Amino acid sequence: MKDLERPVNKAAPNDMGWASDVAAEMLRKLNIKYVSLNPGASYRGFHDSLVNYLGNGSPQMLLCLHEDHVVAIAHGYAKVADEPMACVLHSNVGLMHGLMAVFNAWCDRMPILALGATGPVDAERRRPWIDWIHTAKDQGALLRNFTKWDDEPRSPAAIVEGMLKAYQMATTPPYGPVYVCLDAGLQETKLDRSVYVPDPSRFRAADAPSASEAQLSALADLIAAAKKPLFLFGRGSRKQDAWDRRVALVEHSGAAVLTSIRERSVFPTDHPQHAVPPSYWLSPKAKEVVTDSDLIVSFDWVDLNGFFLQISKKTADTKAKVAHVSLDHALHNGWSMDYFSLPPIDLPVAADADVLIAQLLPVLQKRFAKRPASRSTGKSTLAPAEYSANSATEIMPRDVEVALQKIRGTRKFSLAHTTIGWAGDVYPFHDPLDFLGHDGGAGLAAGPGITVGVSLAMKDSGRSVVSVLGDGDFMQGVSALWTAAHYSLPALYIVSNNRSNFNDELHQEAVAKIRARPVENRWIGQRIDHPQLDFAALARAQGVEAEGPVKNVPDLEAAILRGLKVVEQGQPYLIDAHVVPGYATPPLARGE
Repeated sequence: MKDLERPVNKAAPNDMGWASDVAAEMLRKLNIKYVSLNPGASYRGFHDSLVNYLGNGSPQMLLCLHEDHVVAIAHGYAKVADEPMACVLHSNVGLMHGLMAVFNAWCDRMPILALGATGPVDAERRRPWIDWIHTAKDQGALLRNFTKWDDEPRSPAAIVEGMLKAYQMATTPPYGPVYVCLDAGLQETKLDRSVYVPDPSRFRAADAPSASEAQLSALADLIAAAKKPLFLFGRGSRKQDAWDRRVALVEHSGAAVLTSIRERSVFPTDHPQHAVPPSYWLSPKAKEVVTDSDLIVSFDWVDLNGFFLQISKKTADTKAKVAHVSLDHALHNGWSMDYFSLPPIDLPVAADADVLIAQLLPVLQKRFAKRPASRSTGKSTLAPAEYSANSATEIMPRDVEVALQKIRGTRKFSLAHTTIGWAGDVYPFHDPLDFLGHDGGAGLAAGPGITVGVSLAMKDSGRSVVSVLGDGDFMQGVSALWTAAHYSLPALYIVSNNRSNFNDELHQEAVAKIRARPVENRWIGQRIDHPQLDFAALARAQGVEAEGPVKNVPDLEAAILRGLKVVEQGQPYLIDAHVVPGYATPPLARGE
C-alpha cells in the first residue's frame, strides 16, 4: 500500500499552516497507522491536511463506499491489534450512517478513534441550505450513550487537547470507541501562530488495573478449596503470553473451562480441559458441567447472569461459589442494556482479567502442586471433522466448518467472522489470532467490513484471513469488498447462503406456536429468493474474484482451495455457498 495514492507536487515538510493540519499532525504523533473514510465536504480541510500536509502516509487513508464500513474496518483492525486506527464520518448524515457500526464496536469493547465534522459552527460561514442541514449543536449526542468520550474542540490548541484525551480514553481498559467532532469552520482557519504539540507518551493510558492483595488472596483461597472449579474465559487480549498464562492456570488448578463463540479465541478449544466446544448457548453437556461445579470463576465473561439463566431462572440460588473478574462495570450506563442482568457474585474483583491471571498463577503455584484434571478424559471434546450424510449433493451449514478444518492442515488461518450457524465443535482454536469473535452488537452488514479491517491488520503476517458470512449480513455490507480489492487486502469470503433471513423464520415459528397459528407461514417476508441474489456477480462488481453458487461439498472444497491460492497471492476471493437452511446450534427464541 506504500505506493498507492501518493500525492504529487507535495512541498517539503513545513510548519502547520491550518487548523486541520493540527488534527492531522495529532494522528501522526499518536502513531495512528490507518484512517478509513468516506469523503464529505464537512471535513474537506482535514482531508486536504491528510493528503497535502501528511502526504497520505502515517496514517494512510483507506477509501470506503459507506460510513458503516468506515467504522467496521476500524473495528476489525482493533480486534487484531488491540489498538485503535482512526475513521472519519461526514457531518451528521455520515455519522448517522455509521452509528450502528459504532454500537457494534462499543458492545465488543474495541478501541476506535472516530473523527467527525459539523458546521461551520459560525453561522456567517455557512453556505445556504446545505451547511445548515449538516450542522448540529451537539453532534456527539447522537452516539454519547455508546462511546467512552466525545469532544468538539473550539480552537487549534483544543484539538491537541481533545485528541490526546480521546486516544487516552480509547486505550484505557475497558476499551471502547471515542468521537472527536471537528468544526468545518475551524478546520479551514489559517493559523496565526504556532501550535504546541507535546510528546503523546506523557499522556498515555494507565496500565490495566490489578487486583488488591486481599482480593487475590480471597480468590486463591476459593480455588485452593474447590474440588471442581470451572473457569469461564470471556474477553481477553491477543498477546501470546497472556494466552500461555491462561493455559498454565488451568493446567495447574485442574479446572474445567468454557469459552464463548461470541468472543475472540482465548483458550485452546481442543485442550482436554475445555469441557465442551465453544458455543452461543449452553448445551446439555455444558449445563451438567456448570451444575457439577463448586466454584465458578468468570474472567470477564460477557452476560454472566444470562449464562446462569440457562440453568435456572433463580440465579441467586446458584450452588457454586462465584467470582467475577471484570472492569466492564466502568462502562455501564442507563441507556443501553448491554450490561445485561445482575449476576450473583460472591467475590467481585475489579481488575483486568489477564493482569489478574498474571498475579494469580504464581500464587497458586506456591500454594499447591499441580492438580489432576478431575473432569477431563484427557482427550479433546471436539468432534471428528466429518461431513453430513448427503454432502455429495448438498451443503449443511456445519459442512463449511468441516471443510475449512480439513483444508487448514498446517496452514495458519485467522477466522475473522462466523455466522450464527457455526457449530464450533470441529474447528479448533490454537492461538489468539485463530478467531476474532462476534460483531459485538449483532448489527447486520458488520461482517464484510470487519473482515476488511482484520485483513488490514493481518496484511503480510503470513496468515490467511477467512470469513464465513450470512447472506443477509453480506448483502448489506457488500460494498466493503471494493476497499479490499482497491487496497489488495486478502481474505477468503465464504457466504453461507441459505436464501433467507432464517433466524427470523425461527422467531416467526416460535410466535406461531405460542399463538396456535400455522408455522408453515414462517417463511413469508423472510425468504431472499425469486430472484436469487448473485453474490459472485456482486463481488466481481467490486473488483473481487468470485465463484458460485456452489451447491455440494466436493465443489465447496475445490472452491476453497482455488480461493486460498488467490488469497495467498495477496488478493480477496469470494465463494457463494448455497447451504440448507438450518443451524447446528439453534438460537434461543423468546418464550421457549
